[in-house]
Amino acid sequence: MSEQVNKTDGTTTHFGYTTVAEEEKVHKVAEVFHSVAAKYDVMNDLMSAGLHRIWKIFTIAQAGVRPGFRVLDIAGGTGDLAKEFVKQAGKTGEVWHTDINESMLRVGRDRLLNKGLITPTLLCDAEKLPFPDNYFDRVSVAFGLRNMTHKDQALAEMRRVLKPGGKLLVLEFSKVPEVLQKPYDLYSFKVLPWLGQKIANDADSYRYLAESIRMHPDQETLKGMMQEAGLERVEYFNLTAGVAALHTGVKL
Repeated sequence: MSEQVNKTDGTTTHFGYTTVAEEEKVHKVAEVFHSVAAKYDVMNDLMSAGLHRIWKIFTIAQAGVRPGFRVLDIAGGTGDLAKEFVKQAGKTGEVWHTDINESMLRVGRDRLLNKGLITPTLLCDAEKLPFPDNYFDRVSVAFGLRNMTHKDQALAEMRRVLKPGGKLLVLEFSKVPEVLQKPYDLYSFKVLPWLGQKIANDADSYRYLAESIRMHPDQETLKGMMQEAGLERVEYFNLTAGVAALHTGVKL
């Protein structure tokens, strides 16, 4: 299901299963990630049994970053993708590690610095990217698109800053087959909040994360949104039976 916006005044959107004012969603999402930043990596490992690392490895391989590439990592959080892109782009490359949430960005920046990797780190909104047209060889966003209020605007911005021939990679939770829906729901709405409470002392944030996954566009809908944003050769790869999916598209 794609995110619905009030068609009469354009002021409401979804925060999980709750309808809120658009400006309120920005603050609520920020609160969630301020809350979970310190335990984000631990919780990701527990929630996905470590599978998120395999999904990211696949995404990095599909990106095919080479020495000298300019790369923009949006919603880069704790820096898992940026870390590898910096190594691959080398001294002649340029990798921007960005996020709209300061707490997440600080965690990622510190992780990169602790590994001896120095790269630009920027607090920015994916719906209003502060970069020129046709600048990047690759743009990536991992587990961040579903939290954006205007996904269509964000995708259009990602395409704008890509060079002709550049590739966008969107890694996100997606839709599992019907046969797996009931056990997946049980895990998402019972186990995840319980883990959140035990590990991060925050059940509500992880309940929101589960709801936000359900409200995110499914594989075919997101493919269509990327095509509408002007991307070509759009395809997707289901990962772990569709628990996550990697969508890629090229700017021609």
